[in-house]
Amino acid sequence: MPEWSPEVVVEEELARRLIREQFPQVEARSLQLLGQGWDNTVWLVDGEWAFRFPRKQFAVCGLGNEIAYLPKLAPLLPLPIPVPTLIGQPSEKFQWPFYGAAFIPGRELAEARLDDEGRVALARPLAEFLRTLHAVEFAADLPVDPVRRTDMPFRVPLARKRLTEVEELGLWQPPRSVDGLLSEAENLPSARPTAVCHGDLHLRHLLIGEENEPAGVIDWIDLSRNDPAVDLVLFWAALPPEGRTVFLDAYGPLSEEQLLRARALSFFLCGVLAVYARHEGLPELEREAVESLARTCL
Repeated sequence: MPEWSPEVVVEEELARRLIREQFPQVEARSLQLLGQGWDNTVWLVDGEWAFRFPRKQFAVCGLGNEIAYLPKLAPLLPLPIPVPTLIGQPSEKFQWPFYGAAFIPGRELAEARLDDEGRVALARPLAEFLRTLHAVEFAADLPVDPVRRTDMPFRVPLARKRLTEVEELGLWQPPRSVDGLLSEAENLPSARPTAVCHGDLHLRHLLIGEENEPAGVIDWIDLSRNDPAVDLVLFWAALPPEGRTVFLDAYGPLSEEQLLRARALSFFLCGVLAVYARHEGLPELEREAVESLARTCL
């Protein structure tokens, strides 16, 4: 069974019942499935509310952090993020908490199909968002590197495993340079948790607006204190080399260790997404993930 398989899925009828029972002010006339990720099922309700329902026990702690801290974080950031507003309580019908936040319109990177010029245009606002996030100081009992993103002796073997799966599926052939990069990353020392981080900022979590501008950042289930490198996957995966120069000009200096750590994470997460997309029949995401693996090599 794939690791993204859910323990519980909140289907449309159950979502409508839970929302109407706990939030009578929400009519829940229309429900549209926004997404089913590894951790949550998300329903767009009446075109106004995005309701997130955990799909497995593992996600509940992270969802609790979203509920507790995203309302405090949102006013400090230059791009929209979800603000949990309607907080659902566990019940006999559904054993875990859930929440509704005002819907943030936008498309995934895969759906936007940006050319290199469009990707370069993302660099500065993305850098300014992350620079602001990583400078935030507020009282929050956040986990420290909860899924071991910066532990390279742990993470690099997982990246190698995913890239082997990518190759076996016939999706992409890693060039020889990738093995050397991953070997170098595997020997990196432990990272210091110096910043508040999104923790999982990959291809699906940056929304793109109608003018191909960054429109929001979603899915904060891995909100944590960490090395800023964990949030730099898109630096490698989404930006061409000229965009990275623009990014660094706006963000500020990063060490070679941080850039290498982020590069290894890009290989890992893009590999994960490529395999997931092939198994789940998501051709646009598959294309974007494979192209992102190639970009990470540049």
